[in-house]
Amino acid sequence: MTQYLLSVVVDASVYDIPLEEAQPQFDATEKFNDELKAEGAWVFAGGLGRPESATTVDGTGTDVTVTDGPFQETKEFLGGFWVVEAPDLDAVLKIAARASKVCEQRIEIRPFDGA
Repeated sequence: MTQYLLSVVVDASVYDIPLEEAQPQFDATEKFNDELKAEGAWVFAGGLGRPESATTVDGTGTDVTVTDGPFQETKEFLGGFWVVEAPDLDAVLKIAARASKVCEQRIEIRPFDGA
């Protein structure tokens, strides 16, 4: 089985939806997560906070630099993700289609490297 990252591609407006309006989507996502667990495809999932809540650590130079951000220059970013296991691309495409419908967002699929 291969593990895949299913990235939820969002724009900032999703964070402005009132909780009571978003609750049905959260409930549907929880049900979907339970289905993935029952199917044996579930590895891990999570939703992410706004990009401005991020901190970037750069240890590539002599000193370690810690900054707020990244500062978004794009309108779309990673809003959440699933890590799932599937036997092949066809199987994960079906999972991603279900995920997209449940969270009402586009999904990017990437396999993990075998390293």
